[in-house]
Amino acid sequence: MSRFRNDFPAPPKPRRVSGGIKAQSKRGAFGERWWAKQWISVLEGFGLGARLTRGRSYARQGQVIDITIGARGVRAKVQGSRKTPYAVTIQVKPLTPALWRDVTEIISQTPRFVAMLLNGEMPEDIEDAFRAARCGLFPRSVADLHTSCSCPDWSNPCKHVAAVYYLIGEEFDRDPFLLFALRGLERDVILEALAGDESAPEQLRTPTATSQAAPIALARRPPIEVPPVDAWLLRRAGRFPFWHGSISLEDALSVTCAKAGERAAALLAETWPDSES
Repeated sequence: MSRFRNDFPAPPKPRRVSGGIKAQSKRGAFGERWWAKQWISVLEGFGLGARLTRGRSYARQGQVIDITIGARGVRAKVQGSRKTPYAVTIQVKPLTPALWRDVTEIISQTPRFVAMLLNGEMPEDIEDAFRAARCGLFPRSVADLHTSCSCPDWSNPCKHVAAVYYLIGEEFDRDPFLLFALRGLERDVILEALAGDESAPEQLRTPTATSQAAPIALARRPPIEVPPVDAWLLRRAGRFPFWHGSISLEDALSVTCAKAGERAAALLAETWPDSES
């Protein structure tokens, strides 16, 4: 009787990392807010199988050393079984300037969208604006993703790329504007376009925004008002990358920001009186 045995060696264990980026999720699903969950759901729907499972384990162990996210994609270093960390890149197919112009114009016509985005929230029906412009915010297929890793694994994406996928999803919880950045538009650009800032790139200015900006330039002084969004300037600057505090950095500093805003308004009223002279 012949006997079979498994002669395949066990996969090597990754080297331990000190100070790596550990996922907040210890078990179960990743992501808390709907847009983070949607990102994970989209990726898991691509049928990547066991690679995602191993990637979750890497993310929770803290094997990812660093991550940089911007309009040109994601760059990360992931520690595997070898001495030198692997270099990972992830790019989401960017939207063209023409599509972004259409999207920002549609969003700017919905005040609720603008208010929520300024407050760091992603409206649950934001995809309606992208669908109206005949495009999508989230990747629709693997073809919308370009990934690479310097590891010897032939699979693409490999477990190292998958680990970065999951950590990106958790970072979306804190900063939904990273989704826009991965599609090719940075936070400041889209906020300036939505606010009607004439310094925004011309291709992203909308007729609505331009018409709103014109009468402001003719006023002696804009009215001094408390921003409708708490800690507005801090929220616009973006959330601290991979902040793991018990509360958000914005909430922790909101009292200080409120006092600074009140002081600034008082100084403005004293130095720039609203008079005919």
